[in-house]
Amino acid sequence: MRLASLIFLALFYLYACKDSENSAAVTTNEPAEKNTKAEGVSVMVLGTAQDAGSPHIACKKDCCAALFENKNSRRKVVSLGVLDQDNEKTYLFEATPDITAQTKALKTAMDVSSPELPNGIFLTHAHIGHYTGLMYLGKEATNAAQIPVFAMPKMKSYLENNGPWSQLVKDGNISISPLTHQEEVSLTPQLKVIPFTVPHRDEYSETVGYRIVGPNKTALFIPDINKWSVWETPIEKLIAEVDYAFLDATFYDGKEINTRDIAEIPHPFVIESMDLFRSLSPSDKKKVFFIHFNHTNPLLREDSPQTKEVLQSGFQVARKGMVLPL
Repeated sequence: MRLASLIFLALFYLYACKDSENSAAVTTNEPAEKNTKAEGVSVMVLGTAQDAGSPHIACKKDCCAALFENKNSRRKVVSLGVLDQDNEKTYLFEATPDITAQTKALKTAMDVSSPELPNGIFLTHAHIGHYTGLMYLGKEATNAAQIPVFAMPKMKSYLENNGPWSQLVKDGNISISPLTHQEEVSLTPQLKVIPFTVPHRDEYSETVGYRIVGPNKTALFIPDINKWSVWETPIEKLIAEVDYAFLDATFYDGKEINTRDIAEIPHPFVIESMDLFRSLSPSDKKKVFFIHFNHTNPLLREDSPQTKEVLQSGFQVARKGMVLPL
């Protein structure tokens, strides 16, 4: 049953983009880079795409074609960076296949001279876009020394007991720091992180969300989750408690999939989230930053009607290079 589910997910990720108004309008026009200099304590968007990126491997549709031709595409797999300028520390949330560019962007955003690699990496789960960038810390690449990797127990065990990840541990390229559900991790005197588990496809690890707490503001990061109704925690309550909420927006609506009931897909569709959040106050709606877009998702395009609809409804769309103060 699990194998069938995984095969289905792989197929619709690959073939979901259609020659329709949702995908045919894609051009080489990339979203403009946002402010990429950080001050104080801040969170920086380093990527917004779903695990397999955009363009997507073997994709022959219009939503990918122009991007293959554009060698300077700025679309990167979902990741956040957190910077504490005062304490000269940086942290990476997710180790994506784009970790090379993302660690460089994180370093460049620091005002001070900082190491090339972050002071720690926080993982959400063991799906390909969220942890496989760890491979670049091994001896075939940078041969890093004891980079702290923060992970929940099942994720920690997976990395320690399965190659090639176990080699990173054995060779001392990474040092795994255990996380506990709802237990605070203090990173600097003015920065802490609170992990919590969320429901998702947990074949090899838990799935984790994070509260990132600065001296003045808090960010919520949930790039992957099943339907909001499956979670025992009301997402509206969490949105009210934070200043920024980066939330799973893998698919905009059922038109991207076309062959299945959207209720069967283990992600909250953007149209479902907007409907759920319709009663939020304007100030709370503005906290919501949709992120983690499948290559078919029209929110990848700043000029799409769907992007305009999201913005007109009072929500926001995460873009690479955004820097928000904490």
